[in-house]
Amino acid sequence: MKDMKMNNYSVNEVEGKVAIVTGAASGIGRAIVELLHARGAFVIAEDINEEVKTLERSGVVPFVADITVDGVAERAVQLAIQHFGKLDILVNNAGRIIYKNLVDMTREDWNWQMETNVTGAFLHSREAAKAMMPARSGAIVNIASYASFFAFPGIAAYTASKGALAQLTRTQALEAIEHGIRVNAIGVGDVVTNLLNHFREDGREFLAQHGQAAPIKRAATPQEIAEIVLFLASDRASFIVGSVVMADGGMSVAIG
Repeated sequence: MKDMKMNNYSVNEVEGKVAIVTGAASGIGRAIVELLHARGAFVIAEDINEEVKTLERSGVVPFVADITVDGVAERAVQLAIQHFGKLDILVNNAGRIIYKNLVDMTREDWNWQMETNVTGAFLHSREAAKAMMPARSGAIVNIASYASFFAFPGIAAYTASKGALAQLTRTQALEAIEHGIRVNAIGVGDVVTNLLNHFREDGREFLAQHGQAAPIKRAATPQEIAEIVLFLASDRASFIVGSVVMADGGMSVAIG
């Protein structure tokens, strides 16, 4: 990623804001937490993986939990208010992927995918919006995918879940904006993370190689996606409502 020159306003774009980030233990989520913290925000870093505890520091509170379980979203919001007094930003980043043809997929496979990518985001978005409404201010950013719009063999549950997340973004955006809350998503392309590591040892290498099919000829770093999250969460994006901002190196343009 090229060095970026930013004025003081952009560097301090989230200073004093309070955020919840799901899927925070590694990859994109970890990069988002680290960038939010570096730019002055306070963060509840949530993940089912206890590795999230390594993020603990002044201004960052780790929360080990399964985002799909009833009551967890409420607890995350309570932690934000308990530790930092408010909630300004929610980033629904937690996600899973499974590679199976539809005829080989079990209902458990399907639910495993949908519950994290859609239900967890729904639960956290609902509770975050409730906390933001009294202040008539806030931002929710969902990590969607170019697979929200395009499909490939073997990822039916993933494309269905990311398509649903895009539609959840649009619908909640219409409902929330009258309360001063902006909801947007990012259509992420290939990013070098551990997303595939649960079923293939070369997961990171595969994503890096697959990213070469994009017009930009590479995959993204998690930090590049984190920059877009902070922009959408900040007042600099004050007129962006209900958008799925594509960050896929041109992949969707090439497919389209």
